[in-house]
Amino acid sequence: MKDAVAIVTGASQGIGRATALRLARDFSAITLVARNADHLNEAAAEVRAQGAEDLVLALDVSEPRSAVVIVDDTLKRFGRIDALLNIAGAVPQVDLFDMSDAAWDSGMALKFHGARRLALHAWDALKATKGSVVFMSGTAAQIPKAAFAAVGAINAAIVALAKAFADRGLTDEVQVNSVLPGPVMTDRRKSYLENWAPVHNVTIEQAGNGFLARAGIERYGKPEEIAELMAFLVSPAARWMTGSAIRMDGGEVSAL
Repeated sequence: MKDAVAIVTGASQGIGRATALRLARDFSAITLVARNADHLNEAAAEVRAQGAEDLVLALDVSEPRSAVVIVDDTLKRFGRIDALLNIAGAVPQVDLFDMSDAAWDSGMALKFHGARRLALHAWDALKATKGSVVFMSGTAAQIPKAAFAAVGAINAAIVALAKAFADRGLTDEVQVNSVLPGPVMTDRRKSYLENWAPVHNVTIEQAGNGFLARAGIERYGKPEEIAELMAFLVSPAARWMTGSAIRMDGGEVSAL
């Protein structure tokens, strides 16, 4: 996609970073957004190695002003926006009865409102290019549990938000979908297992295998596998797909 520009949030690590690197093969320029400037610069160097231009913006998307800066700086540098991939957002995995109002608000501010504001501010530019938006949700939206209630609730809200944007996109010729990954082995998940294992008197390997057994799947997903799905969704091949919530979970969710 010559002269096409993508914005990727959460681009410093995990699925966001893998997506930025994958899109660098198809897009001429990538705006990489996350809070950690050092990790962003490392990812940007890999984007350049793939042949794409880069714009690094070390910002917290939970801050209302960030959406304006991201869109304005991208347009100032590259002149257009063809794809927006809202991947930023780690929601605390806290029990329903233990999670504070502040933690709920923080999760919503980052993953839900940050993505919502960015889509709103980028909308006119996306209309001009007949562009695409992808919202990152997760399988917890379909299998909510008390132990991580906020993850499920916020992910479900994101699916509904994406559907609402997709409805407007039918008129404005902007394609919008959401992606629901299952358990993916990222640095964040590794850190979670490292903290969980000693508390429950098991090894890290036992902790990881236990989660797989409870999920009923053979292995964890890879960030690069989700990145391939992201790349497909913002490619011309997927243009007729809009308003969809696409699950990629290794078979974790048994419901239709």
